[in-house]
Amino acid sequence: MSSTKEQSIYTQIARRSLENRIKGRTLLKLPEELPPVLTRPGAAFVSLKKKGALRGCIGTIQPLQENLAAEIAANALSAALRDPRFPPVTEAELDELEISVDILSDPEKVEDASALDPRRYGVIVRARGRSGLLLPDLEGVDTVEQQLDIARRKAGIYPDEPVETYRFEVKRYF
Repeated sequence: MSSTKEQSIYTQIARRSLENRIKGRTLLKLPEELPPVLTRPGAAFVSLKKKGALRGCIGTIQPLQENLAAEIAANALSAALRDPRFPPVTEAELDELEISVDILSDPEKVEDASALDPRRYGVIVRARGRSGLLLPDLEGVDTVEQQLDIARRKAGIYPDEPVETYRFEVKRYF
């Protein structure tokens, strides 16, 4: 994780995407010279916080865009404008937003909860065509049981219902 105040290229893309759309400009044109990792498809989540409180968070577990840069730009817009838990971000809020971008590894199926660690791994639970995801290393989520319970609730999966469980790692950028 970054320890400097300087924004990573990942959060720069997310912020520019937000500013362009919310300020009514044309859609973001990504730089032609991108680091190689951003030119390949990848899954990412974009989280927005305002004064330390969550303001939006949306992402993908499988790439939907042509490359990771476009995935980040699209997910930033979704987090700001389409997260059903919050009203759309306004132009007046832009300068107050803290943005983080999580780049996800490929999910791997786990057969036992002992293979999970809420600090290291995010989880995906699936049952009956529903799935819930929870990113790793979230404040207030200290146990595997808490992590799985929250992911189940997000998907509308009952506590005693059997699920397929997957784990993934993230690289978080600020």
